[in-house]
Amino acid sequence: MAYQYDFSSVFEYTPVLVKGLAVTVELIAFGAVAGVALGIACAWARTQGPAWLRAPVTAYVEVIRNTPFLIQLFFVFFGLPSLGIRLGEMQAACLAMALNLGAYSAEIIRAGIDATPRGQYEAGASLALSRLQVFRHIVLKPALMRIWPALSSQIVIVMLGSAVCSQIAAEDLTFAANFIQSRNFRAFEVYFVTTGIYLALAVLLRQLLRMTGRRLFRKAAR
Repeated sequence: MAYQYDFSSVFEYTPVLVKGLAVTVELIAFGAVAGVALGIACAWARTQGPAWLRAPVTAYVEVIRNTPFLIQLFFVFFGLPSLGIRLGEMQAACLAMALNLGAYSAEIIRAGIDATPRGQYEAGASLALSRLQVFRHIVLKPALMRIWPALSSQIVIVMLGSAVCSQIAAEDLTFAANFIQSRNFRAFEVYFVTTGIYLALAVLLRQLLRMTGRRLFRKAAR
């Protein structure tokens, strides 16, 4: 007997999908802002920071970039309580996403910093600026402009990876899809709709990041 598609059984749970989508947007908003900020700090530490700071930052970057995100998420949610640090589902998910994006964005941003001409550093020094001031006012913005497309792609990848946060009961879009499927047993329809939502979200996020890049680097490009 041929399978009868019934997408109406999915849209009966539209409020559940909307709630899951809102949680996913919240996760990526926090993860992107905190992750990029952490990446900038780590990139500075690895390129211009004090020698004692470079080793631990390098260790953090290498550990995160060479272990699965799911394991990192489980470590934050299930492992940290052993050290007395207890986090809720959303707190653990946000922290894990920020740590993950921070490590990857650190390497991307470091590539932009390494491409900075030596003359710009010398010009900053001639103005009696400190190394940190040179980084903030002369190096950082052009470096971000160079690597913005790659950084934007990494943010989208982390957003898509947020789907595994449902494994710790964070009520994101994937959690909502699993909940609906457990009620109506319409796996094809549920995950087809969920795939479409993730696709639309990824496209919209990429466009938003592109527009943000144009606004941020408008003057620098002139």
